[in-house]
Amino acid sequence: MEGLEISVLQLTDVLIDNDNRRIDSEYFKKQFLSFFDSVPNLRPLGSLVKDGYRVVYENTKIVDSIEAIERKYPIFLQATDIKTPFISTENLFYVDNTEWERYPKGRIVPGEILIEVKGKIEKVAIVPDDFPKKTLVTGSLFKLTVNKKISKNVLLTYLISKFGVSFKDRYKTNLLISFVSKPDLYRIPVPTFSQELENIIDGLFKIITEAQKISKSVYKNAENILLEKLGLYNLTFSNENFNKKSLSDSFLKSGRLDAEYYQPQYEELLSHINSVSNDKLGYLVTVKKSIEPGSGAYQEEGVPFIRVSNLSKYGLTDPEIHLDRTEFSNIIKPTKDSILLSKDGTVGIAYKVEKDIDAITSGAILHLKVKNKEKILPDYLTLVLNSIVVKMQAERDAGGSIIQHWKPSEIAQVVIPILDFEIQQEISDLVQESFKLKNESEQLLQVAKQAVEIAIEQNEDKAMEFINQNSKDAGKSGKHKPLD
Repeated sequence: MEGLEISVLQLTDVLIDNDNRRIDSEYFKKQFLSFFDSVPNLRPLGSLVKDGYRVVYENTKIVDSIEAIERKYPIFLQATDIKTPFISTENLFYVDNTEWERYPKGRIVPGEILIEVKGKIEKVAIVPDDFPKKTLVTGSLFKLTVNKKISKNVLLTYLISKFGVSFKDRYKTNLLISFVSKPDLYRIPVPTFSQELENIIDGLFKIITEAQKISKSVYKNAENILLEKLGLYNLTFSNENFNKKSLSDSFLKSGRLDAEYYQPQYEELLSHINSVSNDKLGYLVTVKKSIEPGSGAYQEEGVPFIRVSNLSKYGLTDPEIHLDRTEFSNIIKPTKDSILLSKDGTVGIAYKVEKDIDAITSGAILHLKVKNKEKILPDYLTLVLNSIVVKMQAERDAGGSIIQHWKPSEIAQVVIPILDFEIQQEISDLVQESFKLKNESEQLLQVAKQAVEIAIEQNEDKAMEFINQNSKDAGKSGKHKPLD
């Protein structure tokens, strides 16, 4: 019986905070019972909500993004777009204008908290003031605005703390797809924090948000320098959908007969790349591939298994899938300065690894290693891979199929512009500065989360002391300042 956790309760105690009449042991873990006994002044989340809603959509169809952007269709925000506590705009979906009129309650409001209540039940974000106003929120996200009883930043921090995560897990219904109903979401207990602590956490979030904004701005500046040097900045490509090619200049050269491959815009792109020094990617890097173990090998513990859904140009998210550490001990792992590049599904996403990672990647992700750093810098190459320069080549090669697949043989033939080394260094410095700011904001988010946990487990004085000790390094890049 050693190690077995047992909670003994009377029936009257079982019925407390149990409208669903749960009797499973998971619901009555000691951590929950102790929380109710030891934390004073608890309030149900519902008492802190000014307005909350989850839209159930019917027969809503995603439309082509190019057409949607041209016609100014509404964004259809997915849970996959949430990168707690921010919202990514890298791979947005769109729906027809009729959905905008049909579901007014699904429209975002700046300052709203978005909580994932269907699926993984993990993600939480705050809608920023500058996010596109014409946006609908998927039904897997619950949207709420807080009243004056709590700061939205503090509530978000609590929800992503170990306590908030545990209570979301406690109240979710474990069907094939996990779900938290509105009554159960509103039942989550929330501690009362002092105004002083709330103000300090609000101050942290100002720094976090500013660092994120500057990080993206610096990265965008690096992209613009590349495009300017290639004559691609603000360039409008041809929209002609036909081209004339001889057999020797088409199929016999490329092995392709599909018309999409020969669109004039791709020739225009290559013309600009060929105006500077360039080389084929296969000559610049070595390429290694991982494995595809199959869903039968997935488990909850072990070595993390990174898939394309965990990969973005800004970094990696923690995977929920793991593999047996012993069985897969000899599989390639990401190492410092290697570039991870997606070749299946969402193709052409590249991320340079900052340090060795104890994880295994999907076979849909290639590992690239620069052969000669005196010719091309890894940060510069990664930015090129994520730019329109390579995106259009990937689109040309992998287009035309339901699930995109970019062949390694095609990837090896991708043309990479090689700018003067001084310009490469300038671009690389900007990329590194961007990631430094991003990392600072993520570290401060962890500080805020841990401070809330300390306030609950110990006291607020200890929490504020922890913040002061751990926020001083923020702003060393010179772009923003630590708290006083």
